[in-house]
Amino acid sequence: MSLDYKYSAFPYRGKLSWPNDAKIALILTLNLEYWDMVKDTDEPYYAGGPAVLPDLLPGKIADFPNFTWREYGLRVGIWRLFECFKEAGVRPSCTINAKTALERPQLAKYPDENNWEIVAHNYEQGELLTNFNGDIKKEREVIESTLQVYKEFYGRPARGWLSSSLRGTPNTPQILVENGCIFYCDIMNDDQPYLINTDSGPIVSTPYTNEINDFTILTRRGHSTDEMRDILIEELKVLYQEASKQGTGKMMNVGLHPHVTGRAYRIRAVKEFLDYAKTLDGVWFATREEIAEWYLENGKEHIV
Repeated sequence: MSLDYKYSAFPYRGKLSWPNDAKIALILTLNLEYWDMVKDTDEPYYAGGPAVLPDLLPGKIADFPNFTWREYGLRVGIWRLFECFKEAGVRPSCTINAKTALERPQLAKYPDENNWEIVAHNYEQGELLTNFNGDIKKEREVIESTLQVYKEFYGRPARGWLSSSLRGTPNTPQILVENGCIFYCDIMNDDQPYLINTDSGPIVSTPYTNEINDFTILTRRGHSTDEMRDILIEELKVLYQEASKQGTGKMMNVGLHPHVTGRAYRIRAVKEFLDYAKTLDGVWFATREEIAEWYLENGKEHIV
């Protein structure tokens, strides 16, 4: 089984005209993730995310260096990023595991209190939907349990979904549509939204990114704070130029993790990128829900 969406070479599709003639829909994604300290397994478990220290331990043994390295983001780094976005007057899109709401309610409430977007992001970060590939009943249980926590905590249903580590299955979009979601973030193959078809109706792909992502840029590739800023600016600059030349709107997503760009010596990369983005006419600081609602209404002739 595979996902049902059309291949569309960029030059051969219809034009997108964003609201207010914007050239770029810019999404800033903050990942508010909860990792269990241990797992009931003898296999290595990335307690706290992909390891910063080698020699991984079995899941049954607490890995304090790797776990607390990541937990710094939830205790300290995220509040630095929150302040950065408040000062800039920019609404980020916050992805939240169900257990973030259950175990870190102060953290999970803050975006809602500031009218920022909140995206359902699996039940717990270390449990991947691909663990249940082929078991649609179990996958549906995980997704619906997550969406139920979201609804109870925020008093409204979730509109979209990002899987932990982007590890969705071919069944994920179908389950999401059945539960009222209108956007899905796991599929990273475009600079524009498009429709993924399911037996229950379409869902809008609003891509996340592993490329324009602080974990990739700073942790995996070892770029400096200045280089991080310059990479973000260069990506936006080129997309902006292309959108102006081609007469069609584009999207850019920036993936941010509070234990990475929430560090004191890295926050400047985010601040200076936001300062640059605000100098450009036609940058729409959008939420995924806004993009998905607009696309469902206006994107019918985009990819046919």
